[in-house]
Amino acid sequence: MTAITINLNNVVKMTDDQFYQLCQDNPELKLERNQWGELIVMSPTGGETGKRNAKMTARFVLWNEQTELGEVFDSSTCFKLPNGPDRSPDVSWIQIERWNALTASQREKFPPIAPDFVLELMSPSDSLSETQAKMQEYMAAKVRLGWLIDRKNRCVEIYRLGQEVEVLDFPATLSGEDVLPGFILDMRFVW
Repeated sequence: MTAITINLNNVVKMTDDQFYQLCQDNPELKLERNQWGELIVMSPTGGETGKRNAKMTARFVLWNEQTELGEVFDSSTCFKLPNGPDRSPDVSWIQIERWNALTASQREKFPPIAPDFVLELMSPSDSLSETQAKMQEYMAAKVRLGWLIDRKNRCVEIYRLGQEVEVLDFPATLSGEDVLPGFILDMRFVW
């Protein structure tokens, strides 16, 4: 997925409501904003990435239905992170008590909350450095656990709040650790 970054800050500083309205008025576009308020236009994923992302999301949903510990969100969900960016992880999860603490209005728009868990599955055309910067934005927002899955290089970067990034080469499984208790992602279908 190729992303285009547009800096409109010298022309207009979009409010959160204006950004939300821009997204509603242009549903055919996938839009995000980075920590500097720059608009990011994302292209759709290709078939292979979309297929793998759907399979991963399904595994999170099945685990969550069994545990009833939180809420799972797909790649279309945009979060207003507390540190400024508006981001849409490929898969995300929020602990149920934190989700329920939001008002109905907050849950309906771009929820003003950092997920507890985020996953980014790189497309072949994604920039590793840009995706790593996105992961750093998540961690600055206090996301507790994040996975950056790089299919091309067959590695996973694991981001944990307050810790150094761990890089795994061609792992067979990934553990949800204490954030997603009992969750294990079988990586065979990812690679």
